[in-house]
Amino acid sequence: MSKFDWSDLDARLMQLLVAVVEAGSVTGAAARLGVTQSAVSHLLDKLRGITGDPLFVKSGRGIVATARAEALAEQARGLLRQLQQFAASAHFDPATWQTTLTIAANDFQRDLLLPALAARLREAAPGVALRVIHSTIPRLEMLRNDECQLVISPRPPDGADIVQKRLFEDPYRVFYDPAVRAAPATQAEYLAADHATVLYEPRRSLDLDQHLAARGLVRRFAVMVPAFSALPAFIRGTPLLATVPGLLAHSTLLGLASAPPPVACPTMPMYLIWHTRYQQDAAHQWLRAQLQAVVAPVMARVRAVTAA
Repeated sequence: MSKFDWSDLDARLMQLLVAVVEAGSVTGAAARLGVTQSAVSHLLDKLRGITGDPLFVKSGRGIVATARAEALAEQARGLLRQLQQFAASAHFDPATWQTTLTIAANDFQRDLLLPALAARLREAAPGVALRVIHSTIPRLEMLRNDECQLVISPRPPDGADIVQKRLFEDPYRVFYDPAVRAAPATQAEYLAADHATVLYEPRRSLDLDQHLAARGLVRRFAVMVPAFSALPAFIRGTPLLATVPGLLAHSTLLGLASAPPPVACPTMPMYLIWHTRYQQDAAHQWLRAQLQAVVAPVMARVRAVTAA
């Protein structure tokens, strides 16, 4: 094994290692970093020479990281955060910011808020690339391991090192195909119907159903899907009901009819969530402010369509 020479390391090599570990392929890392596959392969060879480790080995048709590569990637993430904070100044200038921001969101949150955020970033911080990953039920490790810098979710993970801020609340509505059925008029009719729902974890019911269960009310599910975007195909042409956030009427569920639930339902809250390591970071504070700034005009446009 060759001796580890720290003087040959730079931020580019550490970013490369993290990218290949997280992407699980040279092709994916090249796309993420905006370089060619040959450039990634060349730098990997250099990194192998420094560390004296193969770093990645073949597994089936792909590659997997060695134990050494996983350990080095974890250290690299921490060092890259420190370098970024070292380079940041109290007089943060978004126009000169060069980074990739990763935000975790489901399809509802993504389509509602992130296109407007991307537009603001293109105008004020053109050197920032926005990467969106699917959140499902957000995990503490996503933020602690810096898999993402922000999470948007109605369910903030429980951790003393996690910070959250409420963005908005959205009332539930019952969606249905008006060519097949009418809106359920009574609680009995609602509970007797077959329902479609989004389910992220098979053994964890939705907050809405936990609320109904506390009142002794149980819905009968005929279809359970992993994302809101899957619901329209199951609702159209069927008598199924879907009780979901009302804002979906202006995007994913456009064209379906909706009505208020004939049972008392809570509203769905939506939170912006981040790790305390970024609480005082000037760049991250600016980013959070940009995301919060898009909420009001997005909600206003949606409400205007609703009132029309």
